[in-house]
Amino acid sequence: MADRSDDGARPLGGPFLFASDLHGREDRFYKLFSLVLQERPQAVFLGGDLLPAGSLLFAGSGPGRENFLEEFLLPRLRSLRRDLEESYPRFFLILGNDDPRSEEAALIHHEKEGLWQYIHGRKASLGPYAVFGYAGVPPTPFALKDWERYDVSRFVDPGCVPPEEGRFSIEVADGEKGFPTIQEDLEKLAGGQSLENAIFLFHSPPYRTALDRAALDGRQVDGAPMDVHVGSIAVRRFIEARQPLVTLHGHVHESFRLTGSWRETIGQTHCFSAAHDGPELAVVGFDPKDPARARRSLF
Repeated sequence: MADRSDDGARPLGGPFLFASDLHGREDRFYKLFSLVLQERPQAVFLGGDLLPAGSLLFAGSGPGRENFLEEFLLPRLRSLRRDLEESYPRFFLILGNDDPRSEEAALIHHEKEGLWQYIHGRKASLGPYAVFGYAGVPPTPFALKDWERYDVSRFVDPGCVPPEEGRFSIEVADGEKGFPTIQEDLEKLAGGQSLENAIFLFHSPPYRTALDRAALDGRQVDGAPMDVHVGSIAVRRFIEARQPLVTLHGHVHESFRLTGSWRETIGQTHCFSAAHDGPELAVVGFDPKDPARARRSLF
């Protein structure tokens, strides 16, 4: 069931904040850091596509973009921690399909400073809650394939480029491009664990929901219509079967504009999207003790 209301610019409530798809926009990061200073959350979740949009950093994209982590993000988070001291929140982050995986090593290396936890393919504890992260998305029309995986089978939607035909920022064996599938990755990540108190930080939204609706109406490729829903079937099936407490999503910027909804419930699971295609920063504030009262605001 979709909640079709948006909370506009109302103040956020709850101890956790979620943002996604900032695409290296410094103004959005500054707004987020100001909000953290104001709200003093316990945790901040960043759902991928964090680096400058479309820059393909591994190819060299111009002054200042090659060192976004070292020259912008790290210094600002260090400053934020000095300002907040003991109130500095836990930052959990993943990368997204527009972020080159060549930056993953730097993210893991800088974890030792305690500024963030890189959570792709990992599990962490946050009080009574388990936090899992997964950056993979189904095949897209875009060139960079570091985070693209076949979804539940070796199928590619019309208009999309198979993973093995795209570009990678790291060395990947030919037989591993696009594999394991998203379905296999999620089975491995969650195992047989109970997920009733789990928060999943995804980049892809679940398939055929208000959160994965793309602006592809009427488009065809070689006479075949393009699917307007571009999320992951595997993610949806995983949520339906395993019922985590909360799932967080991004990736499809225009979904809220097209559907009027930034949230879904699938069974007992509350699914939130922070993707946004306007100039503002979209942030979801939520309390895992009462996720139905989550709010989305634009800044």
